[in-house]
Amino acid sequence: NEMQRTLDGITKKTTEQYPENRATLKMFDRFRGELVMPHDENNHHKCIACGICEMNCPNGTIKLTTEMRETEEGKKKKVLVKYEYNLGSCMFCMLCVNVCPHDAIKFTNDFENAVFEKDKLVLTLNKK
Repeated sequence: NEMQRTLDGITKKTTEQYPENRATLKMFDRFRGELVMPHDENNHHKCIACGICEMNCPNGTIKLTTEMRETEEGKKKKVLVKYEYNLGSCMFCMLCVNVCPHDAIKFTNDFENAVFEKDKLVLTLNKK
């Protein structure tokens, strides 16, 4: 996918054969395809349910469901129950990722997100 500059300063264009070369097709690193919540090998994520991403989303793409639970020390703690993300209404502005204090969410380079029913675009990110 490398583009070479010619002597004239014009970028050489390349055509990717799709879907034939699906396995070798590489998107640019800055491409925003789908919001995900990375989980570690123990199925834990970094989200603390602060809600800053939900507040900063300009069109309500993110919906958090939280509840207060008591810890072993007897303190109340806010816990994430459900993290819903609507890929169909996302503007890919990255405001949610930029404001997350714990880097709990990020955009992937996945671009094959076409579906026939809109309800399949509503994803629960905190369940793996």
